[in-house]
Amino acid sequence: MTAIIPYGRQHIDQSDIDAVVATLQSDFLTQGPKVAEFEKKFAQYVGSKFAVAIANGTGALHLSAIALGIKPGVNVITTPITFSASANCVRYCGGNVYFADIDPDTFLIDLEKVRTLIESKPKGFFSGIIPVDFAGYPVNMEAFRSLANQYSLWILEDACHAPGGYFIDSKGIKQNCGNGNFADLAVFSFHPVKHIACGEGGMITTNNESLYRHLLKLRTHGITRDPNEMHENHGGWYMEMQELGFNYRMPDVLCALGISQLAKADHGLERRIAIAKKYDAELKKNPTIQLPKWPLGHAFHLYIIQHPDRTGLYNFLRSKNIYTQVHYVPVHWMPYYQSLGNQKGDFPAAENYYAHCLSLPIYSSLTERELDYVISCINSYSI
Repeated sequence: MTAIIPYGRQHIDQSDIDAVVATLQSDFLTQGPKVAEFEKKFAQYVGSKFAVAIANGTGALHLSAIALGIKPGVNVITTPITFSASANCVRYCGGNVYFADIDPDTFLIDLEKVRTLIESKPKGFFSGIIPVDFAGYPVNMEAFRSLANQYSLWILEDACHAPGGYFIDSKGIKQNCGNGNFADLAVFSFHPVKHIACGEGGMITTNNESLYRHLLKLRTHGITRDPNEMHENHGGWYMEMQELGFNYRMPDVLCALGISQLAKADHGLERRIAIAKKYDAELKKNPTIQLPKWPLGHAFHLYIIQHPDRTGLYNFLRSKNIYTQVHYVPVHWMPYYQSLGNQKGDFPAAENYYAHCLSLPIYSSLTERELDYVISCINSYSI
């Protein structure tokens, strides 16, 4: 096959193009009605009370960190297997990042390792936890909420991989990733390889109205135009900058694309699940491959196998125009985080995972022919 098959790819159809063109021809390219429409529809999709559209997922993490009160001296726990932005948001605010190892079966931050870390420090040492719905595998937020409540911690759910994902709680109720029932805030990303592709963009969801209103202000330079919040009012033109905020607004043209993409999100997720099932069925025959364990409610941003010769398989597939990826180099291995005192060897489960992991192509427009080709090439590789 001559065409390159990447690990992820956006799918843009005519309805997406029409939505963007209509907004380009409207009165608003930014700060217009499409922003509020996207926020409302996304909140409905995940089941949260509020949603705030942000310029990108990293900006969503940054503003969430500010809203939750991270500042110098604040200590926060997260996973070493994630994109570095999950940890960086703490550092942007001057806070300290502590990592807890992963569960080797789920690749998620290990609840008991988090508990052990909390109990190893004085009471009140930690302020919050940032669990990540890595690869689309939903974190059991109910269990994390129970732990957080014991130690008066907040939770920021990084759900960038998991729109449409869910877990079943202890009462048998479906709990969507980012619905705000257990986490104080949750963040999503609309990068091109994500389920909902806007080019760039992010969303923060919450059920906390106070945090919601704070985030609205933070994303626009710390400015409010709400007369009920102002210290004084000079007239209809008046606005007040009440704190140091940022320009993290998501423009209408991208929100229009997001609205169109959101309408197809369930269909795209169904296709991802079908691809995952076929990988399961065809690769389980290969004794060198360890398949992922995935529950009902997995959103399948990524389909990750483990292989004893990961680098060899990666290079072999690349020679066949199959561009797999590795997610991720452990964050604590990054030179910046090593300069803060982290070392290789600190988190054995995460490091063993990294030595063997490989993300296979999975996206809604992946054809059956392409999928069969990927599977055939993987099964033809021998150590």
